[in-house]
Amino acid sequence: MESSICVFTGNSNRTLAASICGILGIKVGNGEVKKFSDGETSVDIYQSIRGKDIFIVQSTCSPTNEHLMELLIMLDAMKRASAKRITAVIPYFGYARQDRKASPRTPITAKLVANLLTVAGADRVLTMDLHAGQIQGFFDIPVDNLYAKPVMLNYIRDKFVNHLCIVSPDAGGVERARAYAKPLKADLAIIDKKRERANESDVMHIIGDVKGKICLIVDDMVDTAGTMSNGAVALKEAGATKVVACCSHAVLSGPAISRINSSPIEEVVVTDTIPLKGDATMCKKITVLSVAPLLAEAIKRIYEEASVSELFM
Repeated sequence: MESSICVFTGNSNRTLAASICGILGIKVGNGEVKKFSDGETSVDIYQSIRGKDIFIVQSTCSPTNEHLMELLIMLDAMKRASAKRITAVIPYFGYARQDRKASPRTPITAKLVANLLTVAGADRVLTMDLHAGQIQGFFDIPVDNLYAKPVMLNYIRDKFVNHLCIVSPDAGGVERARAYAKPLKADLAIIDKKRERANESDVMHIIGDVKGKICLIVDDMVDTAGTMSNGAVALKEAGATKVVACCSHAVLSGPAISRINSSPIEEVVVTDTIPLKGDATMCKKITVLSVAPLLAEAIKRIYEEASVSELFM
């Protein structure tokens, strides 16, 4: 396996890449992503990759544009170095929230990024918990969209047993919430909110009975934590005994940490698709679970031409 597979990484999530390689029993590819003095990204590959199966681990998290550009340049470098196949492993796929024309004269950035990745040289994409599943259709190459649910469920089962209610933060997340509620045999509730503008939300009311229950808010990401913190207040007012949350991607921008600390939320469970930075590393309410074993297994199956569909369960 060592002779024909290589896993490289940019600067967005080196710790996750190292964990994945440790599980696979290989070393991280010998390459370097640096900058010229004017800020342009430069990529150097210090080993032969001719005819090899290449996997590039790179989340397009903050600084998003910089990390996306790193990925594109790495893809181009691998293609020009005669790699047999190049898989972009993108644990967190940025620009996914703009997946349709929500208003006149707005871009569809998810489609734009899909085009950029394909033109740069990606033969397939491996990602996790896309903001919207239909983004897979924006690509003309194979896309495997894994879910952090198996990792989350193991933790939730061990910690929260009785009187559990899974809560969707909005109507659009009901399917995701139901996917958690069914295996846990938990109740389901929905937070009905009215969003005035991006990153701001006003909670209206709770659909479902949450009185006397442990409420688990399930979402794909936590950005400024406005929806989550407002939702937690509404749930407590509706009689919830405890409010926790689980989100695959810890974006945590702007006032997110201060909102989490001042909210009734007792714990926020996230994964390491995005590394914690700054104040987030000091927040005692945040628990990080690793998706490295899940991604490593997916990479192994792609390399061996085995089925990846079992990992979607």
